[in-house]
Amino acid sequence: MDGQAVPRYRQIAAELRQRIEAGELKPGARVPSTREITRDWGVAMATATKVITELRRDGLVRAVPGVGTVVEAPVEHPNRPAPNPRPPSTRRLGASSEVPSAQALTLGRIVTAAVMVADAEGLAAVSMRRVAAELGVATMSLYRHVADKDDLLARMMDTVFAEQPLPADPPEGWREQIELAARLLWKLFRRHPWLAPALSVTRPQLVAAALPFSEWMLTALHARGFDLSTAFTAHLMLFNYARGIAINLEAEQEAEALSGLDSEEWMDTQEPALQEILATGRFPMLARLAATGYDLDLDALFDFGLQHLVESLAALLGEGAAP
Repeated sequence: MDGQAVPRYRQIAAELRQRIEAGELKPGARVPSTREITRDWGVAMATATKVITELRRDGLVRAVPGVGTVVEAPVEHPNRPAPNPRPPSTRRLGASSEVPSAQALTLGRIVTAAVMVADAEGLAAVSMRRVAAELGVATMSLYRHVADKDDLLARMMDTVFAEQPLPADPPEGWREQIELAARLLWKLFRRHPWLAPALSVTRPQLVAAALPFSEWMLTALHARGFDLSTAFTAHLMLFNYARGIAINLEAEQEAEALSGLDSEEWMDTQEPALQEILATGRFPMLARLAATGYDLDLDALFDFGLQHLVESLAALLGEGAAP
């Protein structure tokens, strides 16, 4: 490098790259976190962050929510010759035997592949070209089954809502009924982080499999005494509450992929600047909270808000607090 020393972060990244290329760290294996890099190599958090960013930029690693940063599996280039005499279009993703993809291609396979890409990498990663590559078919072949990406997205949402049917027999009590529906919705958002930002309140998409949720909520609230308009307003309030918290799920997933840091590791990088501000004494309550610590748990946050929203609806009906 023209006589200049190689930056420390590049030295560490080169060590990890060598371990990956040698097969010591296999695809899917977890690579050292930024905390482990700071400890094992004796560098600052900023340097450790640059190491992960360097490996991610080279396409060697990716962030997996709840797991950490893992070695990326090799990606076959669509124009690269296949290692066998059969053309790439005859290979079916995930199949143990090979069949002509054009014959095997179905709407269900297309939607399932799109959902898998969105779950793993976010909705922005979903394109007709990407889904076709996952299935090993020509991009244009998808258009025989879906009109465009908007049509594909609507079918994706319909598919995931159908995964979580409401029970045939509702529980006793209106509170239990709306809490059950709200928690099932939250589970869907948790399972598919892209779903919450994909849904719109002001321009709602026609998702047939989602209509039972609205019907369930309206039935429970109207039967208890709300007029239909108020019942629908209450339904939208609860829906948008769950959706509002869930929007953080995909945002966090994207932030991890870009930075190589999970939320806790990122907070560690902000600690010095925060402590400097709190040391001024201008924010005594925040300083006390920082001293004791606060564990941000989105599930606990959802439960807390849902409980109090339901109690506020009960108060409108003149009911007391739930036992």
